[in-house]
Amino acid sequence: MRIYPAIGSLAVALALTLIAPAQAGEVTRYVPEGAFIAQSVVVPAGYETIYISGLLPPHNDQAGPAGSTARYGGNTEAQADLVFKRLEEALAVQKLGLGDVVMMRVYLAGDPAQGGAMDFAGMMAAYKRYFGTPTQPNKPARATMQVAGLVGGPGPLIEVEAQAVRRVN
Repeated sequence: MRIYPAIGSLAVALALTLIAPAQAGEVTRYVPEGAFIAQSVVVPAGYETIYISGLLPPHNDQAGPAGSTARYGGNTEAQADLVFKRLEEALAVQKLGLGDVVMMRVYLAGDPAQGGAMDFAGMMAAYKRYFGTPTQPNKPARATMQVAGLVGGPGPLIEVEAQAVRRVN
């Protein structure tokens, strides 16, 4: 059986296309006008996912009374600032930054100073200093919920877990 040169070349090109790794596209974030979070994020083939465990604020003030919010850095905004800094550090270990975060879950405990309600505004004040800024414009998809309590409580008011992605070489 004779294979014509043009058909043979086509067969080789097709075979190489099928065995070559797919070219990775870019991460796409769908952010409605004026929103502080992405409505959705699409991560194409060619990326790996890094899962960051829940991060609490550090015991910032050992002199603060046990079980107090002061022991963990203060109110929700102050604690959130500490947690987002810890998130930056955890990502840096993986050679990533906040702009690589595609999904985040924020757990807020009720703040005694607010009658036991979560301080969403305080968390958002800190969040806006890290996400959607001129220097770091990316916004992750996110869920925020109030929980009955957090590990180490009472005292910690926020815990954040995140998923980040990076292109595989």
